[in-house]
Amino acid sequence: MIWKSALRRLGAALIVMVGISMLIFAIARVMPGDPARIALGPNASAAQVAALRAERHLDAPLPIQYWEFVKALSRGDLGKSLYTNRPVTTDIAQFLPATLELVIVSAIIMVLIGLPIGILSAHFRGRLPDHVGRLIALIGVCTPAFVWGVILQLFFGYFWPVFPIEGRLLESTPVPPDVTGFFLVDTLLAGNVPAFFDALHHLILPAVALAMAGLGQTARLTRSNMIEVYDRPYIEMARAYGFRPLRIATRYAFRPAFIPTLTILGLEFAAMLGNAFLVEKVFGWPGISRYGVDVIIRKDLDAIVGTVLIIAAAFLIMNIVVDILVSIINPRIRLAAGRG
Repeated sequence: MIWKSALRRLGAALIVMVGISMLIFAIARVMPGDPARIALGPNASAAQVAALRAERHLDAPLPIQYWEFVKALSRGDLGKSLYTNRPVTTDIAQFLPATLELVIVSAIIMVLIGLPIGILSAHFRGRLPDHVGRLIALIGVCTPAFVWGVILQLFFGYFWPVFPIEGRLLESTPVPPDVTGFFLVDTLLAGNVPAFFDALHHLILPAVALAMAGLGQTARLTRSNMIEVYDRPYIEMARAYGFRPLRIATRYAFRPAFIPTLTILGLEFAAMLGNAFLVEKVFGWPGISRYGVDVIIRKDLDAIVGTVLIIAAAFLIMNIVVDILVSIINPRIRLAAGRG
């Protein structure tokens, strides 16, 4: 039942990807500026610019340009970047793992801190832990990620210099063999434990900065959902039977309250891929979001389309994953999907 529903959603996701590719392809080409002139610079001759435009089919009508893009995409070719002068797939393979590693660690921080804050706030509703948790959540939601980045750099890189503020490794640390692109994984695969801790050391500040908004949202949503669940009759019955408060909170109240939170967690995870560009700029993190901003500024058409498609695919994949997890957690949704 679950997998049939997932296959239906996957088919719908493919249709959405086609629509997104058309939309971003058209938007990228109506942006002001000549990409050939921007790529070659002001000193290039008119003949050189014309040759590059002909090579990239920029003089052809928009439907013809899109058809050429689709033919190349069917071969796994996203084109060549005018910014790096490399295939876009090579750029994505280089920059995407850094952002994924940052986002995954941020998501772990968001879950490990945001959920307990929400649970404690709901359990101690109206008391000091609740007030403190709500204040932390509010500050996290209201403060932009790049501001958190600057604050963390000032406190932990300048006033109390215990964390590095730029890059993924120290200059003295050798870069691990590229297996997955995740330095935390590659260093362990290489058996280089000092490099692993160096990579983790560099990852903490940008990951915390990126996680703060999602952490606050997770805590607030968990609190509100659990307060609603605490008013249900079966919670009152559990209290009447003398169950421990911790057991009631974690076993009987948290599970039904977690379903809406899980949906937000999935969306937050995907959104961090696109929202990470300011954090990556602040910390000099060589990720796909920072790369995406750079290619937009230079009107690098193929790279713009490739970057947006990757981020859109992450949103769609996370939506499908969240739907599957929600169906597993909530039998009513699973049975409804089966009847549908």
